[in-house]
Amino acid sequence: MFPDFNRWSLPLLILVLQGLVFVILLLTRYFKKRNISDLFLGLILLLTCYLQTCYTVGFMGWYNEFRTTKINYFLINIAVALAPMIYLYVKSITTSNFKFKKKYWWHFSLAIGYVVYRLSIFTYDALQPGFNETQNGYLKINLDETYVQTIMAYIEPPFMLVYLAFTFQLFYNYRKKIQQYFSNTYKLELNWILMFLILFSVLFFYGTVQEIIGSRFIDLGYQDRWWLNLLTAIVTLFVGIKGYFTDTTKLNTLDFSFSPKTIGIPEAQDGMEEKSISEDDIKIVAHLMENEKAYLNPELNLSDLAKLANMTRGQLSETINSGFNKNFNDFVNGYRVEAFKTMLKENKQQQLSLLGIAQECGFNSKATFNRVFKKLTSFSPTEYLKSQLN
Repeated sequence: MFPDFNRWSLPLLILVLQGLVFVILLLTRYFKKRNISDLFLGLILLLTCYLQTCYTVGFMGWYNEFRTTKINYFLINIAVALAPMIYLYVKSITTSNFKFKKKYWWHFSLAIGYVVYRLSIFTYDALQPGFNETQNGYLKINLDETYVQTIMAYIEPPFMLVYLAFTFQLFYNYRKKIQQYFSNTYKLELNWILMFLILFSVLFFYGTVQEIIGSRFIDLGYQDRWWLNLLTAIVTLFVGIKGYFTDTTKLNTLDFSFSPKTIGIPEAQDGMEEKSISEDDIKIVAHLMENEKAYLNPELNLSDLAKLANMTRGQLSETINSGFNKNFNDFVNGYRVEAFKTMLKENKQQQLSLLGIAQECGFNSKATFNRVFKKLTSFSPTEYLKSQLN
């Protein structure tokens, strides 16, 4: 009897319905604010919810109740659409003022072609006599299940793997650029992107291993494949919640219109003469940090400091990288940590909390402060204070 709410169908049904709630929330926010990353994430969740819905109704007894159902025509391999969607979601977050270009449609050419193909065989089979009395028509059995699904089984894994590889590369390059340009590393937002990629990578590898086992070693039944569907539903809900409440729009507004390793781009257009790194450059930067205390600005970035030093951004980056052997992020935060230590020696902790002192030194969040302090001193702030008092 359909619907059959059992231990197989009920968990999937609950998770899928909750996932669909976040699909609606993300798409609604997209239409209000036009943040295209919301659109991509909403469509990603919609694809995974669609796949899980097909399995859920199966566990609820759909196939037993409706023997001539045509649902098999619409059980479409989502990986060929999901892979480029994941890539473009991360790209929309990590590209300044991202706009969807016509050329991006090529990423979905395989998915569009596959959907058109499925609709075509459904249309052909539907026009054949006796179609209403059977579950699968002539082309579904003799073309799709015999040849096309086998071909897709070989296409999907490398297709998904290539896109995941490019997306991870995009993410790591972006994170490296942030460390070259900003004193705030936006760790919360970047951690979300990395977690998002790891979760979908786990689903991909789990699904691939399951398919290899099911096709070559053991005949896996519907219930044997339930665990992957449960994990996918859980991941979908988690991604929906975390993705909806993590504000990634600030990353989209960061300006990387220069190459940190290239002298004079783009400021060379302003008529400033280029010059190689010199001891004077190093002294100017050191003066700004040690005497002018530029690091006290919590939002200090490479462009701000370059203006103060009367240098191009590329030139300043070279000075910091070569003259101080640090990236911009570690360079600035190193001064902030030393300022924090100095304030502890002056017993400022008797007047302010540790976080209050950290904010006085230019840190803009507790999480960033704790992470940076631990990285540069091997102690947590509390541990360091105790060691100084003993």
